[in-house]
Amino acid sequence: MKLVQTLLVRDEIDIVDAQIAYHLDAGVDFVVAIDHESTDGTTEVLESYARDGYLRRIAETGGVKESAWRTRMARFAARDHGADWVINTDVDEFWIPRGGTLKEVLGAVPLPFGVVWGLSRHFPPRPGGEGAFAERMTVRVSSPAAISDPTSPFRPHAKVAHRADPDVYVGRGGHAARTRFAPLTHWYAAEIFHFPFRSLEQYEQKGVRGAAMSGWTRLAQYDRVVQARTEGRLGDRYRALVVDDETLAHGTREGSLVVDTRLRDALRKLPERQVASPASAAGVGDPLIGESAALRDADMVRLTRHVDELRRRLNAL
Repeated sequence: MKLVQTLLVRDEIDIVDAQIAYHLDAGVDFVVAIDHESTDGTTEVLESYARDGYLRRIAETGGVKESAWRTRMARFAARDHGADWVINTDVDEFWIPRGGTLKEVLGAVPLPFGVVWGLSRHFPPRPGGEGAFAERMTVRVSSPAAISDPTSPFRPHAKVAHRADPDVYVGRGGHAARTRFAPLTHWYAAEIFHFPFRSLEQYEQKGVRGAAMSGWTRLAQYDRVVQARTEGRLGDRYRALVVDDETLAHGTREGSLVVDTRLRDALRKLPERQVASPASAAGVGDPLIGESAALRDADMVRLTRHVDELRRRLNAL
């Protein structure tokens, strides 16, 4: 079985090397990456993996064409790189298989099923911004219920993996795929550790870049970053996301936060090439089933919003 990862990246020098190295060690055979106008050293990291035969770098400029780019990479994986399965990733995401390796988990999916999801688990920023992100950010949000605020970076969502298909379509954000294979719903092949904001500088950069997008690729949370910067409140808004020791103690008591060092421990072993995939969630905090239920509730909230918007548009017509 050959597992290919797609990656969309721009100016993420603080995390891109760890992201690729982790997935190659966890069972990914090859990476197809779109590099969108990086200038901070990200391009050089990608090129180093390309020289070693692990990665295909595709340079893109201009406006973001998210779904089109993700779809093109997934089709390249099937047509040009002999993939059997494809995982679609952002650079701040790490796929943690639920037992075994990524290949073992995906290889166990029976036909006719060929579309599965990983459940995102969010890691908020911690005090300070120096040093490797995984060493600092070991606190995970444990959401017991759906977060309905569309501006929250910690609301439940899932990302898609699928059997290779030269005609696949991958949706915005890599949250869905349309293919000839049947979807396997409400079962999650992996946890996806998500580190969206890792320092004040990176938070500002990501917010400004995200707010410049248009259409369905734009998220309200990025507009709030730009608004806060304009009003001189950017630091306050970022600090509101930071989990300090007092917040951690309170969140641990009530079950909304949990300390999870699995990725940190895996990355520490990478130079020796000894990394096995991190262990499953057992023993490190909340049960995954609770967050799975929260995601289903969140999907219902999103569906309700879409219905309300459709009703508004119909009334206008």
